[in-house]
Amino acid sequence: MSDLRSKTWLADLIRKHMPTREQMAQNKYLRPIAHRFLSPELWRFTRRSVPRGIALGLFAAFIIPVGQIFLAAFLALPTRANVPLSALSTFITNPFTLPFWLVVANRVGAFVLKMDAATTDILNNMMADGGWTMVFEAFEVAGVTAFGFLVLAVLSAAIGYLLGSFGWRLIVAGKWSRRLKRMESSLDARLGNRTE
Repeated sequence: MSDLRSKTWLADLIRKHMPTREQMAQNKYLRPIAHRFLSPELWRFTRRSVPRGIALGLFAAFIIPVGQIFLAAFLALPTRANVPLSALSTFITNPFTLPFWLVVANRVGAFVLKMDAATTDILNNMMADGGWTMVFEAFEVAGVTAFGFLVLAVLSAAIGYLLGSFGWRLIVAGKWSRRLKRMESSLDARLGNRTE
């Protein structure tokens, strides 16, 4: 087990809770392209694959609320993104958080579209004569919410990419700093022994 241990706790946590390459390759939905999932570069944590994986996972989470893990995995193949991170970051939208994201998407869509109240009132009055008011309002709310999810998908992917890049740099800088401190302390210990 010690040989499977990586240099960061995040990689260990993801490795522990995510399915292995072989388990994903045996999935009946992924079987036609399973040979592509076995590529080791899709499972490594590198400075390029980590931000891509986070961005693709967040994009897939908001663009399709159901089956987003498969979409994130498929998108990770051509972009050479980290498959475990792309699948893991889709869990931002799940059955427990979906009502919250529906409200947020509706508000974001309404803000971006800036629906004109006068136009909406005129259309509502026209539809009221035909008895289709509820249908029109349902389609209006659904359209605004769908547009809001599209905006959230693009924004969250961009923010996720930037945060993933920044986080990766912090992790690497911390590792180098710890390594330099260990080297300095061992050098000081060696030099201290020689002077005595």
